Amino acid sequence: MPKIVHLSLKEHFSAAHRLNSPHLSAEENVELYGKCNHSNGHGHNYDLVVTVSGSIDNTTGMVINAQMLKDWVTTRVLDVLDHRNIDKDVAYFGDHPSTSENLAVFIWIQLSQVLPPSLSHRIELWETPRIGVSFSGEGLTESDIKECVV
Repeated sequence: MPKIVHLSLKEHFSAAHRLNSPHLSAEENVELYGKCNHSNGHGHNYDLVVTVSGSIDNTTGMVINAQMLKDWVTTRVLDVLDHRNIDKDVAYFGDHPSTSENLAVFIWIQLSQVLPPSLSHRIELWETPRIGVSFSGEGLTESDIKECVV
């Protein structure tokens, strides 16, 4: 039986957003999101943990080259989100409220497009030191992946 190891990379990024659903009226958005629906938005200093799981390669002794993982997280996630207004700078969030839940799904999809298919991965995203979400790809469809544009 192969040994399954979980390699984690922790990163940090800052971004602004406004919690606002295009599927709700202005009044419903204020009622649901409160001060997080302010027209000027607000920002977070996010902590991101990407965990990649797989068997140890007999030749390299690694699940994945950690530098490759870091490079992919930088190009697919940090370069897209860091110091950005998520709602205005990332097309995906034109149709999806920029909640931490949707942001975790977006990040998972971005990385799924470059990670080897033999590896599974999990996203853990902390918007504050006390509030975070995690996502491992459960329930995604091909349609979800296709609509995930930067």
